[in-house]
Amino acid sequence: MVHHQRSNHNQLKMGGDEEAGTLVLVWTNPGYYRRKRPKLFSFLLLSLLSCTFILAPYFFSFSSPFSHLYSFGVQNEGLAGNMDVISPICSSISNGTICCDRSHFRSDICFMKGDIRTHSPTSSVFLYPYGDGAKNNVLSMVDAGEEEEDDEIQHEKIKPYTRKWETSVMDTIDELDLISKRRNPGVRHPCDVIHDVPAVIFSTGGYTGNVYHEFNDGIIPLYITSQQFNKKVVFVILEYHIWWVMKYGDILSHLSGYPPIDFNGDNRTHCFTEVISGLRIHDELTVDPSLMENNKSIADFRDLLDRAYEPRIEGLARDEQAQENMQNQARRPKLVILSRNGSRAITNEKALVKTAEEIGFRVRVLRPQPTTELAKIYMELNSSDAMIGVHGAAMTHLLFMRPGCSVFIQVIPLGTDWAAETYYGEPAKKLGLKYIGYKISPRESSLFDEYKKDDPVLRDPSSLNQKGWEYTKKIYLERQTVKLDMPRFRKRLVRAYEHITRIHRKTHLRSQPQ
Repeated sequence: MVHHQRSNHNQLKMGGDEEAGTLVLVWTNPGYYRRKRPKLFSFLLLSLLSCTFILAPYFFSFSSPFSHLYSFGVQNEGLAGNMDVISPICSSISNGTICCDRSHFRSDICFMKGDIRTHSPTSSVFLYPYGDGAKNNVLSMVDAGEEEEDDEIQHEKIKPYTRKWETSVMDTIDELDLISKRRNPGVRHPCDVIHDVPAVIFSTGGYTGNVYHEFNDGIIPLYITSQQFNKKVVFVILEYHIWWVMKYGDILSHLSGYPPIDFNGDNRTHCFTEVISGLRIHDELTVDPSLMENNKSIADFRDLLDRAYEPRIEGLARDEQAQENMQNQARRPKLVILSRNGSRAITNEKALVKTAEEIGFRVRVLRPQPTTELAKIYMELNSSDAMIGVHGAAMTHLLFMRPGCSVFIQVIPLGTDWAAETYYGEPAKKLGLKYIGYKISPRESSLFDEYKKDDPVLRDPSSLNQKGWEYTKKIYLERQTVKLDMPRFRKRLVRAYEHITRIHRKTHLRSQPQ
């Protein structure tokens, strides 16, 4: 397999010179050490009339018009995801062309096929069609020559980030120029690195740094866009963050068999025959099976997480003796409380722990920090029967719970009803979790002590939300804590406990010999 192996941004939180004439042809094992920093490129081609994925394994085979044809459905148009129509845009693409699908609300995606070269100093990707001399293309790429201006055929611009509708954050995303040109027989376009697999280009800028956005805007769309390549794909990252690659390295290594490429930091010319710029996104924290080949779903993504974290979890269990008397504890359902400090904290958390233990839960209080290894959080939630947390980005960790047998209880502060249901409640149900939403009363909010009983802040939060995000953020997200009404909340805990024990009984009965 031909690949390279050569050593040589701006971030909004919500939450060199070319080495011309150098050709590197190295046979490598597709497995990689995930903390290295190379480049990525991959091609996914829409085929919306067919559910056939054709992958030609030979990089230098130019006779096939669809050497890496990828088939997947169209993403949903609106935030609620209400579109089920198959779009014909970019359903086929010919050699030497660029096709961009800009019809969707959430993101743009562009496809390129031909003789493709990256040029990071100008934030560009150049495309040249294969002509009669295609069979001599490798030699021509080796020869360094005087660069001349080629005739431009098509010029597209794209910001490969999945929040297209949100102007403020898209203004911070690096833009990429995709340019097709006519080939000038007298001009050589040397490659530094030749890849024999496609590339997928995307950005880790924007809201990266907030775990919800990291999964919703990045990791899950990356799975949607790339999983059909069976790891034979390179990821090229704009606004590359080494901490992000390290944090999600376990997952990335199960989507790609090659090290990711830092587009801005690597000035070498990387050559591909197929490229996709941008990612597909379906809805909040989910995968729509109707839009996926082989009907892949969020459950399949969850299975990938299991495979990604299993080796590390086994090591943690040994190193930290995480089994903690399993013989004595196994019969008690495990409840994880995702604890917050500051805004939206549960101020009577100790009473919550005591009540849950009285009901019969084995309680674990988890306080994730930005530096907490993701595998440790995964280990805790993957082994849990229930999770409790107050609405916020940390609820994204519901993805780590076991579908079909786990309960997710979300405490919903004043003014967060729609967001809590849309961003976490619905995704939890789609994943197959038992979801219990607990909407607090005004008396359970710290805002009750700040405002009069008939104030709209307490009586009609929706009227405040209609004034704009800044009102919601300032009042309901940043200034509110929760003191649970324990007799009222206890009913949710009992319901969760009864559901879990019922599942356990059914599982036990099925395991008994007939």
